[in-house]
Amino acid sequence: MKKLINQQPGIVSRWALGLLPFLLLAMIYTMASNARLAENPNDKLLPSAAIMADSMSRMAFEPSKRTGERLLWADTGASLQRLGIGVGMAALTGLIFGIANGAIPLFRAGMSPVITGISLVPPMAILPILFIVFGLNELAKVMLIFIGITPFLIRDLQQRTMEIPEEQIIKMQTLGANTWQIITRLILPQIMPRLISAVRLSLGSAWLFLIAAEAIAATEGLGYRIFLVRRYLSMDVILPYVVWITLLAFLIDFFLNRYSRWRYPWFYHRSQ
Repeated sequence: MKKLINQQPGIVSRWALGLLPFLLLAMIYTMASNARLAENPNDKLLPSAAIMADSMSRMAFEPSKRTGERLLWADTGASLQRLGIGVGMAALTGLIFGIANGAIPLFRAGMSPVITGISLVPPMAILPILFIVFGLNELAKVMLIFIGITPFLIRDLQQRTMEIPEEQIIKMQTLGANTWQIITRLILPQIMPRLISAVRLSLGSAWLFLIAAEAIAATEGLGYRIFLVRRYLSMDVILPYVVWITLLAFLIDFFLNRYSRWRYPWFYHRSQ
């Protein structure tokens, strides 16, 4: 009999075990909602699934009387645009400075202490400064995401660059490669899958900064909508929006993972 630590779930078992916690949470919520609505049919704290579905149907398919937009899709588009720009800028900056810090000792000596210091500053603490400097437009929201996750990406990719075996670098130098050739032909291909992994790990923080910025100063966006309707205790909108944000985050993570496995299969074969 195999020990528990050596047992591997099959495809069906993996899906079943993965869905089980969500089913349990749904059952617990349904039971709690039914109990509260039985005592008070007008209770807003735990709305039923039917009420939430009706609210989300209106948000998704009925034009707003004020703007004429379908609010769910307008909010989703605005938030994903801010998230994409912020994370994209952070990934590019993290890649450049991470490789430079990890591969060039002189550059690391000058930049690494600064990056470390910046990474220790809570991004939410400088949110008022960003709004003062950049105003209440899109740039401030994007910059919060950028400042929030870029130091983590730089430090992670710096460490990954420094972990590349020195023997590989020596072999390329022996063959006459210069610094630029070593970076572009040896280091960069090995760092790219690690960059995707680091971005996946930083997405949770990026969503947090996005929602916080939208809650304070925005006219559309998922975070803006949640904090707008909270004054009316509209849990029938807030809870589905939270689920929708979670689903979007899961899909982004999933497709990044699929792309990485398709583009860099050697990385995953080596790590198994």
